[in-house]
Amino acid sequence: MANVIDPVSRHADATPDNIALRGAESTLTYGQLRDASTRYAGALTEAGLSPGDRILLAAPSVPEFVVAYLGIQAAGCVVVPVNTMSTRPETEYVLADAGAALAIVWHELGPAIGDAASGLGIPVWALAPDAAASDAEPVPVAARDHDDTAAILYTSGTTGRPKGAELTVANLLSGGEIGAECSRGSSDDRTGTGLPLFHVFGQASVMMATFTGGGSLSLLARFDPAAMLALLRRDRLTIMAGVPTMWNAMLHAADGADSQDFTQLRIAISGGASLPGEVAREFESRFGCTILEGYGLTETTAFGTFNDIDRGGKIGYTGRAVPRLEVQVRDHDNVACPPGTVGEVFVKGATVMKGYWNRPSDTAAVLDPDGWLRTGDLGEIDADGDLRIVDRVKDLIIRGGYNVYPSEVEEVLYTHPDILEAAVVGVPDDHYGEEVAAVVATVPGSGLDGGELTSWARERLSAYKIPRIVAIVDSLPKGSTGKILKRSIDRTALKNDALTAEVPER
Repeated sequence: MANVIDPVSRHADATPDNIALRGAESTLTYGQLRDASTRYAGALTEAGLSPGDRILLAAPSVPEFVVAYLGIQAAGCVVVPVNTMSTRPETEYVLADAGAALAIVWHELGPAIGDAASGLGIPVWALAPDAAASDAEPVPVAARDHDDTAAILYTSGTTGRPKGAELTVANLLSGGEIGAECSRGSSDDRTGTGLPLFHVFGQASVMMATFTGGGSLSLLARFDPAAMLALLRRDRLTIMAGVPTMWNAMLHAADGADSQDFTQLRIAISGGASLPGEVAREFESRFGCTILEGYGLTETTAFGTFNDIDRGGKIGYTGRAVPRLEVQVRDHDNVACPPGTVGEVFVKGATVMKGYWNRPSDTAAVLDPDGWLRTGDLGEIDADGDLRIVDRVKDLIIRGGYNVYPSEVEEVLYTHPDILEAAVVGVPDDHYGEEVAAVVATVPGSGLDGGELTSWARERLSAYKIPRIVAIVDSLPKGSTGKILKRSIDRTALKNDALTAEVPER
């Protein structure tokens, strides 16, 4: 029997006065965090919530999110974290699909989430800064089976309605243990992040890993590059985690930063999307800080592969399989590919989800009887055993019979001095089937136009990979973690409105 709060309870027994959480205006020790969480569990129990009940949680990355999250776990309930920017229809869908019994909503959020719950007759609790000071009686931590569902995280999926990935008690505990092992986390570490905790990256590989190691977690409720650097300095962070757009933003906005700010930082973790090599190289050159990239999915509790600390980062690769997991790349016949051959990535092990909530056919489509998860990602494993993610299977562009991997084109675009962000997508084309299109955000004051960019790319890419459709925008659409959302790019508008460059075939 076990519970997701167990790591916090262990450190509360051993080192109750060690700092567990730091917010903008508050801190909680391990003893205080356990007390606050078990009191929150007591409030849930007093309100009639029972083990197994699903509870929606909508809050930014503040200490109160952690108190409520662990309180839900301590009560034996199932947490259903959602994006704080969710619309009413999106929330209604999740509430109904999960069969939620309660919605807990951060007091400063707009009305959409609360109205969605109220409209469905579901009680709504406001989560306020005094959540840690509940006067409810603490309750004993619920003993749960390792295979019990602890969290349901809805995937954003490029097609169809979102599916709820069921993460078990064992998935989350294993994620924390793997994360702590990979980062060599200890009670001496001070981890900081601007990632949303309602996302699997922040929740599993940052929050759970920090509490497993016994260190402190500093939270930034809303990511801002200057604020992240201030957090780094204030709390003298030893571990920092983010997605590529965060590292890129820090690189371009951190005018007052220098390598001295990073001297105590021993590990910088990147995930959520492929890290452009140019960003990694510039970051290390400017700040003397190596970013270690990892790979995982919601369905694998954020884990899959990670670059080893001792070997350092291998630019363009996400490292080897982490402990307790196996990773394979397979061809169309489901046979393991030889090194250097692109195929679909499969993952098996301790953090692979239980399945999709109430969707047995969708579960069967991605999880085979032996426990291997089909990720939908294209990758290759080199002779060292390191994985390189090439692209999503669905993002692959087939132009005139040639495979074009958007990430490869983006990697080249990021080397242009005027480009801040880039996304490459395929748009329908009557002649080639698909045409390569690039949407880029440039540095302020840049005069770069589509024709110039296409000409520049001609010198660096094979003819079939050159973006012949180019759109210059102020910024690219991003999700809650800062990950660029290609599915939000209007392909039809690109085809009709963007500059189309005439580039000879060769």
